[in-house]
Amino acid sequence: MLAAAAPFAKAQSGSIEFVARATPTGGLEEEVRGFPFFLLSKSYGNINDEVVATYPMPQMDAFIDKLEVSKELKAWMKKNHWIKLSGSDFIQKLHAPEIMDIPEFYAAYMQLNAGDDSSNFPKPKARPADKVKDPAKYEKLTKDYTEAVRHFIEQNPQSIEGIELSLASIDPSNKWDALVAKRSPEINRQVRELAQSKYLVARAQTDLQGQGFLRGIPPGTYWLSTLDVPATVGDARLRWDVPVTVQPGKPSYVTLSSVNAIQPPSHNAQ
Repeated sequence: MLAAAAPFAKAQSGSIEFVARATPTGGLEEEVRGFPFFLLSKSYGNINDEVVATYPMPQMDAFIDKLEVSKELKAWMKKNHWIKLSGSDFIQKLHAPEIMDIPEFYAAYMQLNAGDDSSNFPKPKARPADKVKDPAKYEKLTKDYTEAVRHFIEQNPQSIEGIELSLASIDPSNKWDALVAKRSPEINRQVRELAQSKYLVARAQTDLQGQGFLRGIPPGTYWLSTLDVPATVGDARLRWDVPVTVQPGKPSYVTLSSVNAIQPPSHNAQ
């Protein structure tokens, strides 16, 4: 009985025939030669998600709490879930209320604009001597000036641009990025290890024509992957994680190219 079952199981196996090609910038399509491909029972991207879930991100609020900045700036960072104090996305988050109420933003804005005689920026009328001689007058003129600055910001939103130059010394984004990056090496190591052990079904290396063959594969859905290693042809660096379905006793054909390659990840400010 057992002897008869083995040939039947073998007859039900399928195969995969694939070819990998890459096109350098301004060049002709070329075969990806002598490159290893891995047949996985789970998408490499999903394996990565599985491992990432076991390495939670650092807590941004806890990171913010340790910064040596004003409580107002800490509250703004937590509210916006944002710590980078430069770039167009940061500038778009700034309006008159934030600039007037957060000491670091106000100081940076005043440093940028207060000395500009060409922009009709408000001039303070309160004199230091009035603070002692006539406190009421000093307080009123100070409030009037604050409102004038607020009004100027609202009427001239472009005056905010460049404020980040004076915030560079307190911008904590590099420290945050370094903290987050500490996770990457161990995550990458574990993803590769799982892909080549728990989820590995078969592997093949392409020949001089860029072709690869995988035989004796049980029916099912798999992923043809280069893991995290790009195939390099000229300036083209392509990775694949392409699903392929194997039918009983039939070959499946896959063409790998820039069309179905994994797109490089986008890097956001946060």
